[in-house]
Amino acid sequence: MQESAPIPGPRNLITDVDAIMVGNAEDHHALTGVSVVLPNHACVGAVDVRGGAPGTRETDALGPTCLVDTVDAVILSGGSVYGLDAAGGAVAWLSQEDRGYRLPAAGMVAPIVPSAILFDLSNGGDKGWGMTPPYRNLGISACEHAAQAFSLGNSGAGLGATAGQYKGGLGSASTIWPGWAAGKDLQVGALIAANPYGTPVIPGSAAFWAQPLAFGDELGMLQPPTRPDTPAPMAGSKADTAPGGNTTIGVVAVNAALTPAQAQRIAIMAQDGLARAVRPAHTPFDGDTLFVLATGAVPLSASAAADLTVIGSLAADCVARALARGVYHADSIAHLRSYRDIHGM
Repeated sequence: MQESAPIPGPRNLITDVDAIMVGNAEDHHALTGVSVVLPNHACVGAVDVRGGAPGTRETDALGPTCLVDTVDAVILSGGSVYGLDAAGGAVAWLSQEDRGYRLPAAGMVAPIVPSAILFDLSNGGDKGWGMTPPYRNLGISACEHAAQAFSLGNSGAGLGATAGQYKGGLGSASTIWPGWAAGKDLQVGALIAANPYGTPVIPGSAAFWAQPLAFGDELGMLQPPTRPDTPAPMAGSKADTAPGGNTTIGVVAVNAALTPAQAQRIAIMAQDGLARAVRPAHTPFDGDTLFVLATGAVPLSASAAADLTVIGSLAADCVARALARGVYHADSIAHLRSYRDIHGM
């Protein structure tokens, strides 16, 4: 039905999806941070959780049978359970902007801000914050700095992340399908805070598992081994298997008009991107969680199931590319060595 082919967006960021902005805030002393995906209007939202150790807020509210079917922002945060406070900061900021689910009887709004956290408590940063963890203020600051352009690697929720035996980071990627439907472009993007237990790099090489999905040189120009040795299941993963040390979290944005149930199907399919980019993925030690935001600009065709199949496939590839880009762009911090330093790039 389409004659053109998908291409990266002009920024190769999730903000290539119209109406989507991203804000980041960091505490470099504590080696932690917060990212917010902030649409300029409420969007249909969904979530899929595949990891065995998730930390989340407001995910049950995204069920397709629940009252509220749109969300106002999504927070990704470091800090494990402490990082859940970041969503409270975003709620406060959005309420001052009069954005949220309207409560006429109370004369106010209730911003809907689902969130997920990753574990970065043992990365060497000073976490001695006592009764005042920084995350609420970081959530507010991330909202204040939301924009179309933002940095990858050691930004936002990616600042303190680790990925297997590499420094992890914040990654993003986009895919545009020109003239996809009724002359309108299909826009798909992903933002990933990469902190997995498994490795994003093929053991014994410098190539990412996601390398075959890369556009141009977005992951360098390395090619994966023609016939890679079959690695041991845990090869390249973190040495410590204690629960609570990992988790990859992220957001997929699309400009399609989706119902909550359709958005949830995209979230399920998008999780395949984690399995394409990390091995092993969805382990008992990870809390892998992906949100979907649908801005509603492009309606589905009469073949809605076929459309969802295309969107979900592109979303999974975007997730894989974004995860690898987060690791590729990360810088070494303290004892956490980056991909580029390890491989002399």
